Amino acid sequence: MSEKLKLYGFNNLTKDLSFNIYDVCYAKTARELRDYIAYIDEQYNSERLTKILTSLTDMIGAKVLNIAKQDYEPQGASVTILIAEGSMVPAGETQLAHLDKSHVTVHTYPEYHPETCLATFRVDIDVATCGEITPLSTLDYLIGSFDSDIITMDYRVRGFTRDVNGKKLFMDHKVRSIQDYIDPATIRRYDAVDINVYEANIYHTKMMLKDIDLQNYLFKTDVYELPPKVRLEIMDNIRREMIEIFSGHNIF
Repeated sequence: MSEKLKLYGFNNLTKDLSFNIYDVCYAKTARELRDYIAYIDEQYNSERLTKILTSLTDMIGAKVLNIAKQDYEPQGASVTILIAEGSMVPAGETQLAHLDKSHVTVHTYPEYHPETCLATFRVDIDVATCGEITPLSTLDYLIGSFDSDIITMDYRVRGFTRDVNGKKLFMDHKVRSIQDYIDPATIRRYDAVDINVYEANIYHTKMMLKDIDLQNYLFKTDVYELPPKVRLEIMDNIRREMIEIFSGHNIF
């Protein structure tokens, strides 16, 4: 915000960012499936996810109050962090009171189906803050932290606060598009679509990777070991999977 708002009391607007990524892989054999599981355990375990979320809280200037994390069998993990954006020292004997109605959470959802040989791993991150802090500034960091074939993002501002004259304020910063908070070089790598409801302060953006390098979707198999026809079939299956996830419909 370019200018500080003059408010009565503190800013109690709630800002919620939902960040979801889909990582698509191809696993045809039992060995490739084991390699996929090992990849998931390495890239998306609760320890690494906790490091990502704690770095995120540092970026928005929040204080970590509590961390809860859990890994699951055979795959999957969850992390929840309770945060405080600020503190105030009221009158009386109380020394410190946190505005601690905010949190950062991440959950992972591994999925595999032998008929298609496609494995899709979903990561859902939710950042809820109160006050002046907006989590939109963390989008470049989040995108760079994961291998993202499809990304969906939702941002919503709820509630209201008041200025010193008693006027209700339902928004304290201008938002045209979530894409404005993402590096243009990143946007160019994706097909991106906005669906926004400005009157309700609801913003939605979804992105799908434009170019596919098949080698990135195989596990310990050189792409040139596969016949050209097989390579084309795998590429076609991966692209179909991505299009359906991106559109949210069964198309093929």
